[in-house]
Amino acid sequence: MLETFLTVLLSVLAGTAIACVLGLLPGLHIYNVMGVLVLGVLGLSKAGIDVPPEVYLPAMTGMVVAWSVVNTIPAVLLGTPDESALFTVLPGQKYLMAGRGFEGTMITAVGALAGAWFLLAVVAPCAPVYLPVAQQVLKGHMHWILWIIITFMLMSEWPKGGNRGRAGWAKFFDAWKTLLAGLATFLLAGLLGFILLTASPVSHEVAFQNIMPAFVGLFAVPWCLLNMISAADVPPQRLSKTLDLDGDVVLRSVWSGGLGGGIAAYFPIVTGGVGGMLAGHACAQREERVFIMGQGVSKFIYYVGAFMLMFVPGLNLTRGGGAWMVKTLYVPAGRSDYYLVLGCIAVSAGLSYLAMEPLAKLTVRFVSRFNYRHVSTVALGIIVLMVLLMTGWIGLFIAAVATGIGMLPVLFGSRRLNCLGILLLPIACNMSGFGSKITAFLGLT
Repeated sequence: MLETFLTVLLSVLAGTAIACVLGLLPGLHIYNVMGVLVLGVLGLSKAGIDVPPEVYLPAMTGMVVAWSVVNTIPAVLLGTPDESALFTVLPGQKYLMAGRGFEGTMITAVGALAGAWFLLAVVAPCAPVYLPVAQQVLKGHMHWILWIIITFMLMSEWPKGGNRGRAGWAKFFDAWKTLLAGLATFLLAGLLGFILLTASPVSHEVAFQNIMPAFVGLFAVPWCLLNMISAADVPPQRLSKTLDLDGDVVLRSVWSGGLGGGIAAYFPIVTGGVGGMLAGHACAQREERVFIMGQGVSKFIYYVGAFMLMFVPGLNLTRGGGAWMVKTLYVPAGRSDYYLVLGCIAVSAGLSYLAMEPLAKLTVRFVSRFNYRHVSTVALGIIVLMVLLMTGWIGLFIAAVATGIGMLPVLFGSRRLNCLGILLLPIACNMSGFGSKITAFLGLT
């Protein structure tokens, strides 16, 4: 018993430490690293060496938890967010350009810690009782719920021009160019999603990473290119000793962020950015501190909550890439695994929060010493190398195509969430029963 406890503890510590380091690298997603871990465990299994679940389950849990906390640092200070950090970046970049990047990062970290408390103290005790019932009620309605979310996401894109200028077609085009760019981005990303999900050119040996090059091209590469071309000089950052937070700000953040992260974690294919958008409209929280902290809550509950749902007794939902990877190695056995994962979440969340301050200070010193454009160039090189090593040259080609689509929101000022059509459109069509007709029409069958 003591030996098992020490194994679990060391594994979660190792996973947390690895994710704390990798979380500082802009554009690198923890699921890509977990994919390498899965391949390693499977390779050892084929060689006759069985790795016990007490080793890789805590490690993978620690990696998901720590990354969801620490990856806020490059999202705010280095400017290469993943899609679930898109809402954090806007006010976060504002803090950065005001010399308060460290403060913005730590406010988001407090949000992540509040999200961990909400997940463990509120959601975890109720999940085995209520979520299986909710799943039985909702499982036949997921398709139209997903279509409603897609419709709202597209219709909430608001015209950003058309208020001034000569009347006629020029003014009409000025008003509609962002809307048309958003629709084009969603449809093109959806078409790419149909191709990758039905006839992916990526090798079957890394099939669970077939969507990774597209996500890199849609989100990470355009942001790096934008930084390299037009990045402004980052002003000196001051290290604040206080965050000016109170209980009201924390509770409002947990309310809005918990709702957004919960929606994203529970409903299929609804990611953190979409969940945050829905929660923002529902809760109407306007204050910057609530906004930033709420996204820390949302990101933590989205990634960690989706991972935890796989282990809820009587539910066993696989939402998110982390759960899908674990599913290739292990099937949860009951409450013992659930409690194991909850304990690992608590340990990793506490350690990750404690690591945030020194890591954020280290990054601030790094940003003050090195040119922002050079940092983005190095980040782009890391991203390209990662795609090449994981998926080969065909993966680089997919990333290049996705980059062209991902540049549309950058060039026309539309919402980057429309890039999530790569998953939303094909999955919604498949859930509605006419995905096969579309793939046949496209010649993908």
